[in-house]
Amino acid sequence: MKWAFNPAVMRRLLNFWPPFLFPGIKVEELSSDYRYCRVILKGRPWTRNINSSQFGGSMFAMTDPIYPLMLMGALGKEYLVWDKQADIDFITPGIGKLTAEFWLSDDAIDSIKAATESGEKHFPQFVVHIKDSKNQIVAEVNRTVYIRKKAKYRPL
Repeated sequence: MKWAFNPAVMRRLLNFWPPFLFPGIKVEELSSDYRYCRVILKGRPWTRNINSSQFGGSMFAMTDPIYPLMLMGALGKEYLVWDKQADIDFITPGIGKLTAEFWLSDDAIDSIKAATESGEKHFPQFVVHIKDSKNQIVAEVNRTVYIRKKAKYRPL
């Protein structure tokens, strides 16, 4: 059984969530199978830093809940999923609208299911590139996610 939220509803909810709404973060696309997501950060005067580039905190925030939500949708209700750790490498100043894309491959899902089948914790890592309007990478975010089957779905 899949997760309770329809991806279209989840996308709309995220776009009205205050940590996304106020800095101008928008989920533009969330696929019906939770395997792809595209998020943008609009260039707003109040999200610029002293150098007139995008505030790093907003860039980091645009990647924050995405992989856990995608994994919840792709794996279903049997799993506990949350962000465990993340870091960001700012490569060049992000000017104007920025975009981040997220993918979950069949291999990633199969690997997670195999690693958690016996009830063990698993900590897959995902790399997200934040790009500018010229498709140049401005930041690289490494996210580690905690995944484990819920107690009632673990083998005895």
